[in-house]
Amino acid sequence: MKHLKRFSAAFLALCLTFCLFAGSVQAAGFTPPFEPQCEAAYIVNTDTNIIVYAKNEDTPLTAASLTKLVTVALLFQTYGNDLDSPQLVASSYLFDYVYGKDASHADIRQNEVLSPRNLLYAMMLPSANEAAYIAAAGIANDNIDNFVYMMNAFVKNIGCTNTVFYDPCGLDERNTTTAKDTYLILRYLLQCEWADVFKEVAHTASYQMPANLKHSEPYTIFTTDKMIDESLGGNFYRSYTQGGKTGSLGDWQNYAGWHSQDGENYISVVLHSPNSADLNEYPTKRPALYETGQLMDWVYENFSLQAALDTGEPITEVPIKYSADTDTLMLYPADEMLTILPADGDGSVTQKTFDLPEFVSAPVKQGDVIGTVTLTLSGMEIGTVDLLAGRDVDRNLVLFTIQKLGEFFGSLYFRIILVLLLLAAACYLGWLFWQKYKNRNIKKVRRRRR
Repeated sequence: MKHLKRFSAAFLALCLTFCLFAGSVQAAGFTPPFEPQCEAAYIVNTDTNIIVYAKNEDTPLTAASLTKLVTVALLFQTYGNDLDSPQLVASSYLFDYVYGKDASHADIRQNEVLSPRNLLYAMMLPSANEAAYIAAAGIANDNIDNFVYMMNAFVKNIGCTNTVFYDPCGLDERNTTTAKDTYLILRYLLQCEWADVFKEVAHTASYQMPANLKHSEPYTIFTTDKMIDESLGGNFYRSYTQGGKTGSLGDWQNYAGWHSQDGENYISVVLHSPNSADLNEYPTKRPALYETGQLMDWVYENFSLQAALDTGEPITEVPIKYSADTDTLMLYPADEMLTILPADGDGSVTQKTFDLPEFVSAPVKQGDVIGTVTLTLSGMEIGTVDLLAGRDVDRNLVLFTIQKLGEFFGSLYFRIILVLLLLAAACYLGWLFWQKYKNRNIKKVRRRRR
């Protein structure tokens, strides 16, 4: 009856899991109910490192002004501990790279002097190309080629495999990256020593550039990231967007940003979103912002960060030997395993694969690691958690002795000893018979002689 009850409970749990999985994960799943028009995209929950959405994430595409994220990273590595004291000169030769290209700028003039902080805001807000070159020249002692070498070494060092740069700002169409590599670059900036400064800059809608050689008064520059500013963003604005970087060299747009809502955090990358994807009637199209809003709305509306396991409830059991108190040992997960699950589901929609011994032997201490459970969702592995013994179990000496004696008498070692003993006994009996036979013959000979 006990086993029947367990079977029934397991069967009902399996049915419930199937219903929830089929109704929630496959219907909503990790595929949005619309088809993004961008050529590539990548969305990762940074609390769990779970990939929520991916499209052509390893396809190299023109990076455009996402290139400046790497220039910003190298600016931090060089001047991060003092962004205000060094003064970098806007040498006239630097403008040869950007003049005549109708490129984004911060109205920095030749021979003006700016701090790394000024250049940081100029690169991140209006995506100023001249600011990127001024920063590159300052970092690499006026050798732009050396700076580009530093850029490529940097991205390789953080794990990017399909990214290459030819200039520090993104005007060169040969600058290519992937959605996954851009995620790695942005993740670095959000976790580095100067992450707080970067976050503050990227979340700034406007900034006052200082009066300078050819600017008698301070002047204001504005961000291209309409997702962070409610007053300027219109339909692009999202309260959960904390910052990001745009980029474009044609009738498409890139965007890499990060988002936070109700304690749930994401990095999103959208590459080469065509202007046709933006259904707003604004004269200036911002398709990557539009599609990022679509994707992140879908994520926040359909998924939530939940515990897939309950550390206070046993998840499985395993047979135990040498105990007079119990035949099985209940096992508990060591961690609740936070994961991204359908908002209307729970941890039961995950699939569990156990790695357990055939049995355990007493004594066992509460908290001993007995095995593991691996969780998967929609075919994607979430993670592996240790399974812990739920109680102390003492060894019964009588059962242990009986078991060991039984094991000994049933062992190959005992069988070999028994065979050897039988052979020895047979040899001994044979020797006795031989001695008896020999003695008889001796007696017969003696009788004949008499």
